[in-house]
Amino acid sequence: MTEKLIQELIQTPIESAEIMKILPHRYPFLLIDRVMSYTLEPEKTLTAVKNVSINEPFFQGHFPTTPVMPGVLILEAMAQACGVLAHVALATESEIGGIYYLVKIDNAKFARKVVPGDQLLIEVKQTRIMRGLGKYEARCSIDGKRTASCDILCSEG
Repeated sequence: MTEKLIQELIQTPIESAEIMKILPHRYPFLLIDRVMSYTLEPEKTLTAVKNVSINEPFFQGHFPTTPVMPGVLILEAMAQACGVLAHVALATESEIGGIYYLVKIDNAKFARKVVPGDQLLIEVKQTRIMRGLGKYEARCSIDGKRTASCDILCSEG
């Protein structure tokens, strides 16, 4: 990773062009629009946003008369936020981060539907890192109301 990119990552917000330098995902599977903030001390946390548009391709087939964002994509958005956090944390420690793969999801809970026009606020916290595996607590909310939550395990590949 170049020193310039490390310096860019230290600044927030992290816009979509910078996110695409971190994550390998592209449309329609890039589910993080912007990183609003992150902290590395005393704990590693990150807050990201996904703007949900009626133009999302999954709405054509996922309850087309009453469009609802699939729960599995909400989980994927949270996993992508974890990947960005892991990458940023390693970049600021001057290590090169790779691609992070979703290994496991535990305790997934959904409290409300995500529909077109919603802005999904994604908050993740790294709770443990060991031998290339990172454990995270993740939650989503819309207008301050909990939407979904889970525990995520990611692996550096």
